[in-house]
Amino acid sequence: MSTLTNSVLAISEARESKVRKLSEVSHHKTMDHATVLPWDQEVDRSLYPKDPDHLWINGTRFCEGLSEAQKLELAWLETGRDISMFIWLEQTIPPLYMGYVTQFHDRISQDLQEYLMIFSKEEIVHTLTFKRFMGKAGLQLWNPPVGLYELLTETLPKMEPAVGVLFTLLIEWVAEMGAMHTSQGPGVEPMTRTMFREHHHDEARHIAFGRWISESFFETASPESIAQVKAMSRRIIPALIDMFTYNPEIARHTSFEFPIAVDDKAKIEEVWRSAHNARLNDARFAEIYAWVDKLGLRQ
Repeated sequence: MSTLTNSVLAISEARESKVRKLSEVSHHKTMDHATVLPWDQEVDRSLYPKDPDHLWINGTRFCEGLSEAQKLELAWLETGRDISMFIWLEQTIPPLYMGYVTQFHDRISQDLQEYLMIFSKEEIVHTLTFKRFMGKAGLQLWNPPVGLYELLTETLPKMEPAVGVLFTLLIEWVAEMGAMHTSQGPGVEPMTRTMFREHHHDEARHIAFGRWISESFFETASPESIAQVKAMSRRIIPALIDMFTYNPEIARHTSFEFPIAVDDKAKIEEVWRSAHNARLNDARFAEIYAWVDKLGLRQ
């Protein structure tokens, strides 16, 4: 374990060695904003940016009767939401993680401080890239995710760093698995597919780091702290999954009358609980579900 007195990120030497390897990889190969996409080319809005079978209301009565043009519009709007979710999340991580480095500089090992800084740097580049892509694609930024944005900007900065890393991991992991599951098919718009694939190279390292820190927390924290975090997780994870599955804000963005009003709670609940979305979530979030269930975070 770390030899720092009163360390706020207790982690085994074996795991810290893995973190050093993450840093080394990041120094040699990370997303470059200038070259990651062919910025001189156009985004082809006539192609789907995601698997059309993964439309939020697919498999429900609300999708019946929609034209192909309307489904294509929904696919681009939903992709705009996915990118917006990344932007709002990845803008909050640098101040959160650099705050840990500044506040706990004598209680976090140098190796972990270095990766927290690398993590923050990569998130800034991701945010710039996502914003530039949205401009090229003619996509609007959606509102911050209700509840999660406050968690990241108000609640987590007041809690111990390991807890901040855990909840950042959960949000980022859900967003990442959701985006990758739907965007990598051969028929997906090429620039969209490339952007999410290149983003994933960095995010895979971020997810590994978050898992190691979180697992160490549950191995070393007090029973009281663990109970508090589990209680938070059991509230937040179901809300996070619902939020990713279907965001009612889409009704405000469509050029046509959307079949579900933004405040129609019964219909929104019907979409969240649809058999189609249950199967989709079980597939795209299988790895996440297995990990959180092993730690008892959603039971």
